[in-house]
Amino acid sequence: MNIIPIWVELSVLAGLILVSAFFSMTETALMAINRHRLKHLAKRGNKLAITTTWLLERTNKLLSLILIANTVINALVTALLTSLAIETFGNDDKVITIATATIAFFIIVFAEITPKIIGATYPERIALPASIILRPLLAFTQPLIWFVNLFVNALLQLLRIDVSKKSHEQRLSQEELRSIVLEGGSFIPQKHKSILLNLFDLENISVNDVMTPRSQMEALNIYMPIADIKQQLVTCEHNKLPVYEGEINQIIGILHVRKAIVLLNQSEVKIERLRQLLSTPYFIPEETDVFAQLQYFQENREKLGIIIDEYGEVQGLVTLEDILEEMIGEFTTSVSGDARTASLTWNAKQECQLEASSTLRDINKRLKLHFPLDGPKTLNGLLLEYLQDIPEANISLKLSGCIIEVLEVRNQTIKVVKLIRNPDMPLVK
Repeated sequence: MNIIPIWVELSVLAGLILVSAFFSMTETALMAINRHRLKHLAKRGNKLAITTTWLLERTNKLLSLILIANTVINALVTALLTSLAIETFGNDDKVITIATATIAFFIIVFAEITPKIIGATYPERIALPASIILRPLLAFTQPLIWFVNLFVNALLQLLRIDVSKKSHEQRLSQEELRSIVLEGGSFIPQKHKSILLNLFDLENISVNDVMTPRSQMEALNIYMPIADIKQQLVTCEHNKLPVYEGEINQIIGILHVRKAIVLLNQSEVKIERLRQLLSTPYFIPEETDVFAQLQYFQENREKLGIIIDEYGEVQGLVTLEDILEEMIGEFTTSVSGDARTASLTWNAKQECQLEASSTLRDINKRLKLHFPLDGPKTLNGLLLEYLQDIPEANISLKLSGCIIEVLEVRNQTIKVVKLIRNPDMPLVK
């Protein structure tokens, strides 16, 4: 005759299921918790976060503790309910089958699925407080865990699985970081999100992707008549001008326009005096990485560089402002900058007329298109590569889902084009 009241046995049964649920819920919460936020909390001195981090640094032992506890408790629950069913209803195959099915249902619902869903939903709320219980338990059961892991490690070695690697160290790739930023929601302001995404893009571009192309450069020919030089200095929109002798590839220096203003008040401007105001030009190979160039600008207090190709021919120029605009967006207030920005917009008819010398990167960014960036840098270059010839008349073609009309060709170069966007064409995000 059973001397233990049935309500005590049922209470013990319910308690064991709750303990099993605790371990299941805690296991899921610990595996689902944001490790980077956890490290942040630990660095700020959060004791619960420090304890949780300590446990996650011993993942193998932690999982052994949880799984051993869960397995033992679930076995006890099954044995206890089966024994209770036999004592109450007799030793019968049907009784044992029903008891086994019943306890399996209770374990699945109350000790596995439900607690694990809760653990995955609130990992931080559960994992941090649970670490207070798990850490002393881990120390108390250390001999048992060591004994079990002897067999586990032997099996892993037999399967040639290396567990010596620090699998708990999670390193995010660039694409994963980009996804985190994109999915940051309201936690990351839109402007900050754009800056972070631009920083990721800088990893994949060189200075010729952000330069002002040669055709759009404003430079001073020192062989021009003095009157023309004065006029260019008066109307110049930039603080610094590259100065060349006769031909753009013969750059001899950089002129600070403010220093040259004094010469404008003199009745006679001497070229030799103008030459004395020139600073040494800085030339940049066209494949130089943008980050490397930004570091050079910072370390050497330079703000402008002339980009050249492998033959020493000038391809354009890049300024510190150009690189910063790639990172934080437009902040240029010059007339030319505003005009360039205004031209790269769709009108009501989904058309855009622009200079063919515009860079493909700017076009893609401002018009949300997807012209290829692995070849020519300008729209003119892309069209010439595609056509394999200089068009003699106005033509239309379709590239990357966008219709391009050539409107003006001059001096062996496509000057002006019109883009027509298909309303059904997907935009680049």
